[in-house]
Amino acid sequence: MSKTPAAPPPGDKPVGSAPPQPPGWRHWLWLVWLVIILLWVVPAFIHTTPSTTLTYSQFTSDVTAHKIKTVDIPSPSSEGANVTVTGTFTNGKDFSAVTPPITPGNPLADSLKSAGVATTYEAPPSSFGGLLLEIIIFLVLPFAVLILLFRWMARRTGSSLQGVMGVGRSRAQVFDAERPQTRFSDVAGYEGPKAEISEVVDFLRSPDRYQRAGAMAPRGVLMVGPPGTGKTLLARAVAGEASVPFFSVTGSSFVELFVGVGAARVRDLFAEARKAAPAIIFVDEIDAIGQRRGGAGQIVSNDEREQTLNQLLSELDGFDPRAGIVVLGATNRPEVLDPALLRPGRFDRQVVIPLPTLEERAAILAVHCRDKKLGPDVDLNVVARGTPGFSGADLANLANEAAIFAVRDGREVLTAADFDNARDRILLGRREGSNVLLPEEKHSVAVHEAGHALVTALSDHADPVAKVTILPAGQALGVTQQLPLYERHLYGQDYLSESLVVRLGGRAAELVELGQGSTGAANDLASATDLATKMVREFGLSDKLGPIGYPQGGSVFLGDGAGGGLSSRPYAEATQASIDAEVARLLREAETTAVSLIRTHRDELDKIVGLLLEKETVDGAEVYAIVGKPVPERRATEQMIGPHGASATRQGDGAAPRAATAETGHDSGR
Repeated sequence: MSKTPAAPPPGDKPVGSAPPQPPGWRHWLWLVWLVIILLWVVPAFIHTTPSTTLTYSQFTSDVTAHKIKTVDIPSPSSEGANVTVTGTFTNGKDFSAVTPPITPGNPLADSLKSAGVATTYEAPPSSFGGLLLEIIIFLVLPFAVLILLFRWMARRTGSSLQGVMGVGRSRAQVFDAERPQTRFSDVAGYEGPKAEISEVVDFLRSPDRYQRAGAMAPRGVLMVGPPGTGKTLLARAVAGEASVPFFSVTGSSFVELFVGVGAARVRDLFAEARKAAPAIIFVDEIDAIGQRRGGAGQIVSNDEREQTLNQLLSELDGFDPRAGIVVLGATNRPEVLDPALLRPGRFDRQVVIPLPTLEERAAILAVHCRDKKLGPDVDLNVVARGTPGFSGADLANLANEAAIFAVRDGREVLTAADFDNARDRILLGRREGSNVLLPEEKHSVAVHEAGHALVTALSDHADPVAKVTILPAGQALGVTQQLPLYERHLYGQDYLSESLVVRLGGRAAELVELGQGSTGAANDLASATDLATKMVREFGLSDKLGPIGYPQGGSVFLGDGAGGGLSSRPYAEATQASIDAEVARLLREAETTAVSLIRTHRDELDKIVGLLLEKETVDGAEVYAIVGKPVPERRATEQMIGPHGASATRQGDGAAPRAATAETGHDSGR
């Protein structure tokens, strides 16, 4: 039987060990209460004794003698009962007297009237309800107001004290088995990662099955992958699938202004998890506290992050493996994590969440389009094929942008054109009108894009042309879009060499048609230079340098912009000179090949230019029709290595934009 834990306390503030000491001013409130009672409540119950008591005979004689000025006559408590009247003499002194009931019209009342005595009849005695109301107003209400005021002031003081004294408490959100709504069925694709993570959930649900076989649950599971691939979504699905408490916290919440706060919060987090075991702890962006510690040559410092990491390491290594606590971590920077954090016994497993494949992209699009009305021309498989390199977050944004385009046109049904426009909006930016270009600029852009399209159509190993446009979008004045036929994982030397030729095809068309280059090829030259540098320095595709590789480094999932350019060169200046010479040679050869293709097919280039000037956007099928070649189609099997037996390289970062999509275009030069 699996252990059914009690639900943890809701919210993100676990119960502390001891409340803070009350402030000293609270002891003076009793004196304030006593003074208020004496000034307000007690006088209502104090009755002064009249100075003179008269008999009935004295009272009637004084009335006749005009010695009485005022008389207060109470109502009798019962039928025929005597009453005690009070009043004042003409000399100002008070008196009281017991008389028969005095009602309007009886002889005594007439005597008072004829003597000119100011007579006042009091209301009948209040009932029990009225008496209770008076007690509440004069006695209970003041105490209630004071108690509420006291509680409000004490709560404010306590919260301010907790802000200072409670900095070491964990800020983890606690989810029980009923609150999360996300399930594994809501995560499209990724069957392998889901299977690994679901094993952890199954172990916490039924630990006896694994204990009988001598298996122990992994203490930590680290999910790594590019941003937007659904690591946090998988963690939420674990919270929804597991019938155990789920503690969710971000790595940055452990770091505060005060030194030692992070370590204290780590201790408190694991202490709360032990109370609720079996439980799952999810630490998002764990690289915020798990970065590599300083080496032996560095000065030892009392660093806050290092203390937090040390406490996390001791907690991962110290808690009882039979307690049923599993730690899930998520990061897109695994290369910066401390090796001690990744060793067996701490984070035993690393689950890679890669970019989705074609089938997974179609499934993800189906999830994000469930609440949208799709037209009959929308094929999510076609949309998925046109989005290689998109993450799950990118696909969600694509579906949302398509819905926005439909709303702009006053429609509720999404069409294929909406998805196409949304993809261009994400990849290129907002589409501008064609009137932003001067006539000579428009012709130059058409020549440039026609060169890209022609060289692509004439290359056997390049990704086929999908669309050519001279409508400005974002920083690009024109774009030639290529879409791969297959999901590539390896790039052969022939494919990379032809990619250089395609990227320089626009500049080659300008040199042949216009007689000079322009600033529009700046982006093409930069991407071609980067690809040629990788071919020479990392992929070993240079005969002069031979089979050597000097990777630039940087982040595995965040690209070269994540600090790789700051790494030192592990080779001499002479080697750098050889690399520069080989890069220049590859680029010159690619440009020569592109110029040769353009000159050989000058008529086809002019036709594509004329078609672009007329329609502004040309489909790839029209380009292949002008060249006289069939449109490339998918084959039954995918060819991973070139037909000439060229050695294939592992896909490098930047080998092709967005992993497989080549976006070559006429740059604005801004």
